[in-house]
Amino acid sequence: MIGREEKKDNDLFFTCSFIDYVARKTKNKRNIVVQKLGKDRIEKIYDLADIYHSYNIEQVAAEFIEEAEIPIGTFDNVKECNYAIPTHWDIGKVYKRLIIGVAAAKNIDIIEALFEVYDSFICELLDDYNGSFYYENPQFILETYLSGKLED
Repeated sequence: MIGREEKKDNDLFFTCSFIDYVARKTKNKRNIVVQKLGKDRIEKIYDLADIYHSYNIEQVAAEFIEEAEIPIGTFDNVKECNYAIPTHWDIGKVYKRLIIGVAAAKNIDIIEALFEVYDSFICELLDDYNGSFYYENPQFILETYLSGKLED
């Protein structure tokens, strides 16, 4: 371990932040970006995160957008936000914590958990920047995901 967290946790943080960055850049929902990138590219981003992190994120994103042929969409949760907009790093941290929790709870690997999380109802809640779900306690977000619904 170097720093405050395991290296692979930091690599997951970069991967999730990168997914959010690409989604904002292409105006797509996060699950679309994950689907278009596919398992091999996501694994590559995760495995080489420490290298990609030292490059210009805009350049790396442009290369992956072109290679994966990610189209420009119409989903713009940044434009629609009426309040302070969380950065792609802020949202990456939320997704990272959730994915680590899901992997542990379900005893699955990180990449499998990543695909499960991004392909679930939880993304609608996390990506609504006019709501406050992404600010919730990480354990609450995990329990909401695991239960399959948002409790009132």
